[in-house]
Amino acid sequence: MLSRDEILKPIWYAFTALDVDRNGKVSKSQLKVLSHNLCTILKIPHNTSALEEHFKDDDEGPVSTQGYMPYLNMFILDKIQANFDFNELNKMCWTLSAPKRISSKHLLISGADTFKVWCIFNFLSEDKYPLHIVTEELEYFLRRLFAAVGCSWNEDRFEDYKMQLSVKKKNLNAWELIELIGLGHFTKGINTQTLSMGINVVFQELVMDVIKQVGVCVKANGYMMKKGHKRKNWTERWFELHLNYMSYYVSEDLIEQKGCISLDRNCCVESLPDKDGKKNLFIIKCVEKSFEISASDKKTKQEWIQAIQDCIVRIRQGLSSPHRESRQKRREMRNRLKAEQEMMENRMRKLQLANERKQAQLEAMTKNLQEASMRGDLEEQRRLQTQNELLDQYRRDLEQEKMARMQMEEKVVEKASEVEQYWQRTQELEEMYSQLKKALDDERQAKEDEEALRILQARLLQEEANKRLELEKIHQQQQEILSQSQKEKEELERERREKESALQAAQEQLESLRRQREGAQEEYMAITKKLERAANKTKNWKHRVSKQEGLLRIISPGTKSPAKITNWGPAAFTETELNELERIWQENNN
Repeated sequence: MLSRDEILKPIWYAFTALDVDRNGKVSKSQLKVLSHNLCTILKIPHNTSALEEHFKDDDEGPVSTQGYMPYLNMFILDKIQANFDFNELNKMCWTLSAPKRISSKHLLISGADTFKVWCIFNFLSEDKYPLHIVTEELEYFLRRLFAAVGCSWNEDRFEDYKMQLSVKKKNLNAWELIELIGLGHFTKGINTQTLSMGINVVFQELVMDVIKQVGVCVKANGYMMKKGHKRKNWTERWFELHLNYMSYYVSEDLIEQKGCISLDRNCCVESLPDKDGKKNLFIIKCVEKSFEISASDKKTKQEWIQAIQDCIVRIRQGLSSPHRESRQKRREMRNRLKAEQEMMENRMRKLQLANERKQAQLEAMTKNLQEASMRGDLEEQRRLQTQNELLDQYRRDLEQEKMARMQMEEKVVEKASEVEQYWQRTQELEEMYSQLKKALDDERQAKEDEEALRILQARLLQEEANKRLELEKIHQQQQEILSQSQKEKEELERERREKESALQAAQEQLESLRRQREGAQEEYMAITKKLERAANKTKNWKHRVSKQEGLLRIISPGTKSPAKITNWGPAAFTETELNELERIWQENNN
């Protein structure tokens, strides 16, 4: 079943289309009409008074998206069943929003293709409003489109466009994506019909969840045949495989659906041996009935068996369709890379802050060391000056040594204390030098951590390059499959021309038979007119004979058999003559 976020995306476009003043609010009358249409499409009983009762305490006028969401969740989205047509919801919301945002005069694609591009955008866009598509999903869509039309992917041109988006620091919205595709920015040189076919293929795969589709025909080589349940005959059908069901139609235009095969965890698909002149058989066994299908070759048979088996396994495991699972994996990968990038940036910021702190400490220590050195120089100058003064004083007082001995001893004690203080200052300078050396070691360790981070980034880039090589191999395989499909298409075209020539010959034979039938019809009309004239002459003759019955009687030789008696007397003809006349009249009539 579709998620609520996917259902909300087209509804958001319808709401914004009704916001004529672009102030984020819509009138209650318009919301009432929108809610009624949503209930009709989603097959939900609509309560006409629920909207007024929900907003009865809010008389401020128009309603914003935040005000409409509780009503939408309570009365509509919580009641959705799985049997509604999501495509009809998209068409309704597209009808409301597209005319106000798109002018189809300058676009190279049709309105139907524009609608499909809009649906693809909703499928690939992020679950954040206003809706936008990231460059990774845009690249995925363009790669799928180019693979569908069989054209080569121009990596350099897209990288230039991605660089322009990164410079502008923006992502594309739906209308910008439609303009990008409609104006042929990346699809120049591609035929319009080919581009339309490619858009339809991507739309069927992503939006409609078509896992596999193929035509089945009685005589066409490379196709399959389906066996009926009642008359047991083999008929032409076009199959489409979805995750939970497999539908088949009269033709590939998908107008007349002939049936649907529901797939669940109890179904299975098996290969069958050849029988009744049919080859490459396999059977789909369901709870109520089984379906026998004949493929054109073993490869086609194996592909269908594998695809159906994958769907059954996904149903048993509770997984979604491959495209939705791939989209979820890409989102998780982007979120994981974003989280790793943010973590890396945080670590870089922390390392930068730590480096700045270490640098500040180093500068402070250098400044303190310089100040200490200046203080030591001053002390040394002061000490030298004092020593000079002491020497002068000693020379002057040499003669008075005996008298000033006691004073000199006191001064020597004072000088010893000063030397002790100088020694202590020297030890402080050595300790500051050791701290400076430790700070330098911390700075070197920070540089080593930064180099380890660069190596980790290089490894992540190498892994990304390997994944890109794997994607290119997958793209090459897809191109080989497309070339094989083209050969099969040419074979089918040749058989179609043979059938058309046979049909033309049959039509010419039919036209000849028609002309012969018209000639026979004209002869028949001429004979009919002759018979009518003969009948009229006979009637007139009998009338004249009846008038002259009493006057004239035809004399005929007698016969041995008794004569015929009429209302007017003895008959003029014998029984043999009457029988002969009746035989001649019957032959003419025939």
